[in-house]
Amino acid sequence: MENGEQKKMCNCCGKEICMEPMDDREEYLEVTKEWGYFSRKDGEVHHFLLCESCYDRLTERFCLPVEKRLQTELL
Repeated sequence: MENGEQKKMCNCCGKEICMEPMDDREEYLEVTKEWGYFSRKDGEVHHFLLCESCYDRLTERFCLPVEKRLQTELL
């Protein structure tokens, strides 16, 4: 990693998420949640990363499936 960037690690399985080179680059889910007044976590900010495999394992257990759409233009 350049410029002192920290490694990105999956919070679920602990695997390092490959950011470079482009051939091996991996996608991941990054979540940041600021908990509000009506929460037991009021004032806390939670942040985590999930690799694609952990995301798939998590979402396949959902009672309601993840809403999926196809992008018509990919950048």
